[in-house]
Amino acid sequence: MALRSFADGALFAEVFGDGAPSILALHGWGRRGADFKQSLHDLPALAPDLPGFGASPAPGSVIGAEGYADIVSEMLEAFDRPPVLVGHSFGGRVAVCLAAKHPGRVGDLVLTGVPLVRQSPPGKPKLTFRIIRKLNDLGLLSDQRLEAEKNKRGSVDYRAARGVMRDILVKVVNEGYKDQMPRVESHVHLIWGEDDNEVHPGVARISHERFLHDSSLELLPGVGHHVPLQAPAALRRAVEAAL
Repeated sequence: MALRSFADGALFAEVFGDGAPSILALHGWGRRGADFKQSLHDLPALAPDLPGFGASPAPGSVIGAEGYADIVSEMLEAFDRPPVLVGHSFGGRVAVCLAAKHPGRVGDLVLTGVPLVRQSPPGKPKLTFRIIRKLNDLGLLSDQRLEAEKNKRGSVDYRAARGVMRDILVKVVNEGYKDQMPRVESHVHLIWGEDDNEVHPGVARISHERFLHDSSLELLPGVGHHVPLQAPAALRRAVEAAL
């Protein structure tokens, strides 16, 4: 397994298998391409560290999943034929944007644990935090106190993110993909852990209905959110079927 540079150094990718690559695998938030080692280690695949993770530098500005897809699209030149796109969680958001924007340049999609749709609208910040934020705007409360309050209320990913990556996370979490999903022309195979507490299987069922061209859904009993690590054999079977 070796790292290869793409997009003028904006991406560094794990290279799996031998010969011309036919799979492009995109990892989740806070993860890296090596997550796919168990499932794809001997298949001809490229698994980039997405910008801001692993060996790849962070973007220079705040971008969403479409911006990430634009960067990743430069890797398509490395494939002799449209690659199978594998996307876990955040990587699946990027994969859907890439497939919607470049129909004909990607093959089937294999998606797992991808928060493509909301089951409920985003919640409004609690009154206490809105007051704290207003006091900070007025210069009556320090930036350090505001930051402490954000960390207290934020997710694990939010607390771990720094600088532009925190702003990117906030942007991505609030994105929706209802416009992109119907434009995906490839077959989409959704493979989901039945015990996924981060992206509920209900999201998979709704997504299955919104991919208008062709999709299938597979639920994995006893598996949680991290299918590439928890059920690599099942993920591999889905990728091999897509090939």
